[in-house]
Amino acid sequence: VQLQASGGGLVQAGGSLRLSCAASGRTFSSSGLGWFRQAPGKEREFVAAISGSGGSLYYTDSVKGRFTISRDNAKNTVYLQMNSLKPEDTAVYFCAADEYGSSWHEGGNYYGMFYWGKGTLVTVSS
Repeated sequence: VQLQASGGGLVQAGGSLRLSCAASGRTFSSSGLGWFRQAPGKEREFVAAISGSGGSLYYTDSVKGRFTISRDNAKNTVYLQMNSLKPEDTAVYFCAADEYGSSWHEGGNYYGMFYWGKGTLVTVSS
């Protein structure tokens, strides 16, 4: 199983980027998928997640109204549309997937991810 994230890059504050994460090795249509990020010198944090059906969406407070997570089960891919980017969004962004819907959202965090991609760097300049 492999998760390959792409779409990172350098953007000015206020700009937009769209991250993609293509999964291979198995079908993830029943899995929760999500995005996490790790800024320099900080711990990895939850950003956004989407249930297997796509009916439940979760976001960390700092990205609500700016980021949108979506999925295309036919392509086994999850996306993160990031608008109104801020310098504090600078981080390596990782995609993740759970095992057949076993992840959950609690207390502003997201738990239970099993598969992780290698990450893509997003740099937002001021």
